[in-house]
Amino acid sequence: MNFTDIKLSGKTRREHDLLGEMEIPAEYYFGVQTMRAVENFHISRVRLCFFPELIRALADVKQGAAMANLELGLLDPAIADAIVRACEELRAGKLREQFVVDMVQGGAGTSTNMNANEVIANRALELLGHEKGEYQYCHPNNHVNLSQSTNDAYPTAVKIALVRSIEKLVGALRELIAAFHAKGGEFAHVIKMGRTQLQDAVPMTLGQEFEAYAANLAEETERLEVNLKLFYEINMGATAIGTGINADPDYAEVCTRCLRGITGLPLVKASNMIEATNDTGAFIMNSSALKRLAVKLSKICNDLRLLSSGPRCGLNEINLPPRQPGSSIMPGKVNPVIPEVVNQVAFRVIGNDLTVTIASEAGQLELNVMEPIIVHCLFESIEMLVNAMNTLREKCIVGITANEEVCRRMVYNSIGLVTALNPYLGYETSTMLAKEALETGKGIYDLVLEHKLMSEEELHKVLRPENMVHPRRKIEE
Repeated sequence: MNFTDIKLSGKTRREHDLLGEMEIPAEYYFGVQTMRAVENFHISRVRLCFFPELIRALADVKQGAAMANLELGLLDPAIADAIVRACEELRAGKLREQFVVDMVQGGAGTSTNMNANEVIANRALELLGHEKGEYQYCHPNNHVNLSQSTNDAYPTAVKIALVRSIEKLVGALRELIAAFHAKGGEFAHVIKMGRTQLQDAVPMTLGQEFEAYAANLAEETERLEVNLKLFYEINMGATAIGTGINADPDYAEVCTRCLRGITGLPLVKASNMIEATNDTGAFIMNSSALKRLAVKLSKICNDLRLLSSGPRCGLNEINLPPRQPGSSIMPGKVNPVIPEVVNQVAFRVIGNDLTVTIASEAGQLELNVMEPIIVHCLFESIEMLVNAMNTLREKCIVGITANEEVCRRMVYNSIGLVTALNPYLGYETSTMLAKEALETGKGIYDLVLEHKLMSEEELHKVLRPENMVHPRRKIEE
């Protein structure tokens, strides 16, 4: 639901900020600073509400801050309780449509932080029995944002949300890996020709090819999980630049402990809060891991498109599930649309990684004001990768079938079989056979017998495709 779909009664409340006063529709839980941001930032048209995990994490942070301020005697118990209850509602998914700020914004995330502060303050006011906008009883800055700055609350919420989002990504990746493993077992008996540089190489099984895809992706689960731990270090209590101005000396430790309890994550206070406030290294590393996964997915999808090419004039070793007609002019054409869309997602993720890199480099002095575009890119990349992997698994991988006879025929017709003769005939003789086979169109098997280089029995043992898909000792003559 978009905030523009909220039914309005026509009633308003008057709010003010540094720049003046503004009429706010009575139904809006956000206030004047959020409205300024809505007016200013028509950029990506992707709003905070598109990413529920970010809203949930913002609520986590504001609840943790309220609990810490209460424990330290800085916040009235009734106000703290109302803030906590409002945050719990947000964490349960309520009022999501009230998070309306564009993900791409100026101000280093201030608009996002204030959107959360205002929604929580106005819901807390209702819980206290007051009207929205009666901020003398619960103020977005004085109470909800107490002991905080955008510069610690925003990146902390982002890190918490990214941890959960990447955990979801890893789950989708593991399911895709399992699908490749299943196909590896299903195709374990299918002999085919391996290729290097798009040229015939040596025999293998189709099962080995799919198991290799599974192993290739399995490496990425470890990489993602290792980089994920970088997000556990947070800077709550750093306030504006890391010096902790306007925060109680004990606030950082208490707030971090409260957040550990709320999120269940092993969060720790940064050892150097000034460094933690301006550093974006964790974002760079995780973006790089997303790019690496995207590159591998794209490579695999390129392979699937090649292996299924044809059906009459290509490799035609596998069949991808037909998903839709492939042409408005060519009857009967069916395209590999699922691998194609995954390729395009990969290109976007690779581009997002470049944006994260440049934005991280562009931060000056004690704060990186480019964090909103970094955050937008990371969440978009994760969301697109999750959807792409689920689509690839459900609509492509599980339905792939093998053209066994095509695969076997290619093996027997391939000059690549000559590689197996190296240990017996030597490289020079094997090269001569390969050249003659190319020039005459004859098979390697027939040429060896024609030149009386090996007996038919010896040749059958050596060139049996099933004997060439694993390491083995030289067959004695």
